[in-house]
Amino acid sequence: MPSASSVTFRFAAPSDANAIRAIEFEAGQRFASVGLTGIADAPPMDIERVENKIAAREIIVAVDADADADATRVGFVMFEPQPTRIYIQELDVLTSHAGCRIGAALIEQVAQHALDRQLTQLILSTYREVPWNAPYYRRLGFRDIEPADLDAHLIERRDAHIARGLDESKRVFMRRDLA
Repeated sequence: MPSASSVTFRFAAPSDANAIRAIEFEAGQRFASVGLTGIADAPPMDIERVENKIAAREIIVAVDADADADATRVGFVMFEPQPTRIYIQELDVLTSHAGCRIGAALIEQVAQHALDRQLTQLILSTYREVPWNAPYYRRLGFRDIEPADLDAHLIERRDAHIARGLDESKRVFMRRDLA
């Protein structure tokens, strides 16, 4: 188990691309335990997408200085800045590092990035009942957005999820207002 002081955070570099994909794939395996085998069986993101997000400075990685040289990157958050908020697209932490508050710290990194850009909210979409999804985000200060309160951008994102085969009846959009 890493110590809190051994994990640092930074914007992803081009050399992090394959590690990010490996973290995503490994973290996705947890979904098989809650019957979401489609996520567990999914391949990782395309390398070009990861490289583009890295170039745009839209991925922050968690690095464990105590881990061996091949496993230093232990988590990441990928996000999309929008005019008044940041949309969190993905948050993954290796299961070997789960429970160490790395995910919470990654969210705080994005919150600080948003505040630095004078953005007022974090938004995400996640599974309503998966313990490390909506219940976890609620503990981090996010609250559900009612379907009637979705703006045009979030409705478009929901429609894209449906087009990809996600069951939106099991998902929820959430927001956290920033001070």
